Amino acid sequence: MDKVIVITGASGGIGAELARVAGARGAKLVLAARRKDALETVATRSGRDSLAVVTDVTSRAQVEKLRDAALERFGHIDVWVNNAGRGITRSVAELTDQDLDEMWRANVNSALYGMQAVLPHFQARNAGQILNISSTLGRLPVVPHRSAYSAAKHALNALSACLRQDLQKTHPGIHVTVVMPGVVATEFGTNALGGGPDSRMLPGAQRVEEAVEVILDAIAHPRPEVFTRPAAQQEVERYYRDVAAYELDPGARPGR
Repeated sequence: MDKVIVITGASGGIGAELARVAGARGAKLVLAARRKDALETVATRSGRDSLAVVTDVTSRAQVEKLRDAALERFGHIDVWVNNAGRGITRSVAELTDQDLDEMWRANVNSALYGMQAVLPHFQARNAGQILNISSTLGRLPVVPHRSAYSAAKHALNALSACLRQDLQKTHPGIHVTVVMPGVVATEFGTNALGGGPDSRMLPGAQRVEEAVEVILDAIAHPRPEVFTRPAAQQEVERYYRDVAAYELDPGARPGR
């Protein structure tokens, strides 16, 4: 894999595994997260062509510095993966202004900053891929305690689609891809705002290695949207055929 890939949220979970596998396959990596020690450990495990850049992706200035560090080290960027994000365990009735602000900063603003930071570089080359890690809950809002997280991922999907349509007219060589995992066996659940069930313990949680292979395939073969489990698309289609019937079906709820 002869590509320069920027990965945010790379200190654990999907981001760390994506870095490990992509590095082993020859990618040059620029890895971003706030946790310096964990990030540097991932970079070491991902090969000598891996650069760790401590970054708070909720800061536009720090995301721009991440881009600059990548260009200084490797001269160009091929793929920018907006993977950083955070869940929440709150019903709609319990949500506060602070909860919403945190979900938007972590899941929407951070990705927007990444898209806007790398876009001029991609436009100058008419080449590159923005890959946004969303969630099945960005299409299927049926886990009430993930309320604001689901709403934020819906927003991320919409921003991604709008950018993709704009670029199709002016820069068709740039791809915008949304990848939508379901429940993946990572620390996502325990790291959620308000705590929550450990995703690694949930029945049927997808192995992180399996989700990463889908992401790598979406990099090798760019396309607009990808679910890490094919059956998820069928569930989304079933939901929108009859929202009321789906929501009344207790067996239809993902475990997330």
